[in-house]
Amino acid sequence: MRQLRIFTLTILLAITGFSSFAQAEFEADTVGVAKARNNHSPRKATIYSAVLPGLGQIYNKKYWKVPLIYGGFIGFGYAINWNNDYYVLYKQAYSDIVDSDPNTNSFEELDIEGNWDWSDDDNVTQFTTLLNSAKNSARRNRDFMIILSAAFYAINIIDATVDAHFFDFDIGDDLTLNWSPGPMYCAGKTFPGVHVQFRF
Repeated sequence: MRQLRIFTLTILLAITGFSSFAQAEFEADTVGVAKARNNHSPRKATIYSAVLPGLGQIYNKKYWKVPLIYGGFIGFGYAINWNNDYYVLYKQAYSDIVDSDPNTNSFEELDIEGNWDWSDDDNVTQFTTLLNSAKNSARRNRDFMIILSAAFYAINIIDATVDAHFFDFDIGDDLTLNWSPGPMYCAGKTFPGVHVQFRF
């Protein structure tokens, strides 16, 4: 029984010494990483990309992403403008066809397939329904493109932030685990133990 207590006590002391040694090693590593990250700030990259899209990518030295970002914004801007033009056109034509003023007839100038007889009430009703559907579709597409543009803007900020976090990340091939017997230090005393070192 006495041997079991001595063995248990030795194991506990070794673990305590190991965790104390590991704590010292961890604190030393943490300070080093913090100093390295202070040189390249994810906060700056986030603010830069929020103020001017692409500026965070320039700060992260990912210059190739800037044309993609501005190309995306140009594409979304074109899609928004294109759908908005059709929405305004169809909205005006719909407004003209449902009012009772015979002088407002912009709907007759629309280039829509089919021979429409504007004196026939059935044709007018059918065209009014078609025009209302086209107007709503153009508005829906325009609004969807605006939402996608806002999401693209957010992705630009997230990309800059993530890149900044990984800016100083070591991607070397040295992924090793080394262990060796060695002394452990706890409360000013030396105990036998094992040193373990991770590299990643």
